[in-house]
Amino acid sequence: MTRTLIVGSGFVGRTLATRLAAAGESPVLASRHPLTDPPAPWTALDAADAEACARVVGEVRPDRLVLVHGPSDVTWCEANPERAAELHMAAAANLTAAAPGCRTVLISTDNVFDGSSPHNDENTPTAPANAYGRAKLRAEQIIGQTPGATVLRVSLIYGWEPAETEKWLNFFSACAHSLRRGEPVEAPDDQWTTPVLVEDVAAVTAAVLAGGAPPLLHLGGPDRISRAAWAEAVADRLGVPRSLVVRVPKAAGRYASRPINTCLTSDRLDGFLAAHGLRVRSVAEGARVLLEAAP
Repeated sequence: MTRTLIVGSGFVGRTLATRLAAAGESPVLASRHPLTDPPAPWTALDAADAEACARVVGEVRPDRLVLVHGPSDVTWCEANPERAAELHMAAAANLTAAAPGCRTVLISTDNVFDGSSPHNDENTPTAPANAYGRAKLRAEQIIGQTPGATVLRVSLIYGWEPAETEKWLNFFSACAHSLRRGEPVEAPDDQWTTPVLVEDVAAVTAAVLAGGAPPLLHLGGPDRISRAAWAEAVADRLGVPRSLVVRVPKAAGRYASRPINTCLTSDRLDGFLAAHGLRVRSVAEGARVLLEAAP
């Protein structure tokens, strides 16, 4: 049975583990903090500790390795740039050294670009505009030296999180819960992205793990949309007034440290998706699927 070590037990890591387990594979999640009701076996791991990485790899004996580790809080990284870079680099270096020969996938970010272009494909030169992007790029450079590895850059990821979640990890859930309660939502109308449903991210990552993917692949959704327009689409789906969405400039709120365009395009993705019978859903379809399934 194929065993995949997923380093990072956040939103993407848990969804990927769920998908792999449903396919009859044997995923193992690893992170510093214990999980409540994990979807797969979990083990404690400080990925910045080389000895701990060697120990966990020796215990799990993975065939494949997925790095979806943090820190991913853009605001925290901006306040702690050196520590953010250190943690991302150490995890990439320690785990690739501990698991030579493993099929390895690094989940990276659209923040490796400065936002000056509305479209960033695999040939666009990187130019991170924030500390998170710089940290991820350093990890990419380490993974790029690993034979047979793939860097999968993913645009803004969204999905459903329960209302009682302590801190929502994605823009969609934050909007949906606030709008459901009739609360206004501030959203920039000058910050653009190509959102991807987390289940689609998991499906593409699983296909990349299977092999045949290029060393670098961009995964963006089919819609280039501002956060404000996206929030209005969620309001439409919920049947609440669009007037609850307050359009603001990016510089006025919590998105100030993010590039104006966190958009990913690809000259390789369509062929890869077709080869694996996959597609990436629009934000309208994503909202419908999530809200119909929500409590």
